[in-house]
Amino acid sequence: MMTPTAGIGFKAQHFADALNACQSADTSADGTAVGLWFEVHAENYMVAGGPRLAMLAALREAADLSIHGVGLSLSSPDRPDRDHLSALARLVGRFEPQLVSEHLAWSREDHRAYPDLLPFPRTHEALDATCANIAEAQDALRRPILIENPSLYLTITGHDWSEPDFLREIVRRTGCGLLLDLNNVHVSAHNLGFDAAAYIDAIPAASVGEIHIAGAEADPTLDLLVDNHGAPVAAPVWSLLADFVMRHGSRPVLLERDRDVPDFATLMVERNRATRLLAPQAKVMAHG
Repeated sequence: MMTPTAGIGFKAQHFADALNACQSADTSADGTAVGLWFEVHAENYMVAGGPRLAMLAALREAADLSIHGVGLSLSSPDRPDRDHLSALARLVGRFEPQLVSEHLAWSREDHRAYPDLLPFPRTHEALDATCANIAEAQDALRRPILIENPSLYLTITGHDWSEPDFLREIVRRTGCGLLLDLNNVHVSAHNLGFDAAAYIDAIPAASVGEIHIAGAEADPTLDLLVDNHGAPVAAPVWSLLADFVMRHGSRPVLLERDRDVPDFATLMVERNRATRLLAPQAKVMAHG
């Protein structure tokens, strides 16, 4: 199991800085680089060879990895694409990440892939299909995976389950864990008008194996928050993280930044803030 410290979503332009941070961690004056890890999007590395895989291999030698998928379309009524799942299994087998995660969403229909993570009515039929697809993915990967809660922008009718109960039942049926994306909770709560803290209270906290934090963009015309990972982490997301850690203990926390990506040192400032927040609880868990 991955140590409950904070990591950064890896970007190729940060390769040299990332390696340097890992190599200097033991001699860091404040110790903030200790336990640094990285998450990568699986689909960026599903290649046969070349510089991408060489770079990832070097990074894996220096730090723990988490692999985050965006293309399995687990909530589609169709089974996962066999070629895609096989490529993911090869990647996971080669690099042996500490964690593997995917989304509670669909993005494929009748062999057509869509460039988004789309919502769906949480019906009994959708639950059955999602659980069957997760089970197939876990069998192929030979490990449990983590399922990430979505960011939502409009109310969809026809639900048989609340989202927390849907996630709870998925965990019960499949043995998977949860990736709690606190920015997604914040975005969805704003856009759909529910209480973010109550949502987090309703999910099975013991099943949370990783937490994501990120920034969102406000669209004042539509009064929406857009989950674009293009800004520093918002104050409400920091508050949700602090409350979760205080009540449930530390988990590995991943800082996501996919648009308007700053330099590595700027990302490390936010990452180190999360590290300091986790540190007291991590010590309690280690010695409890």
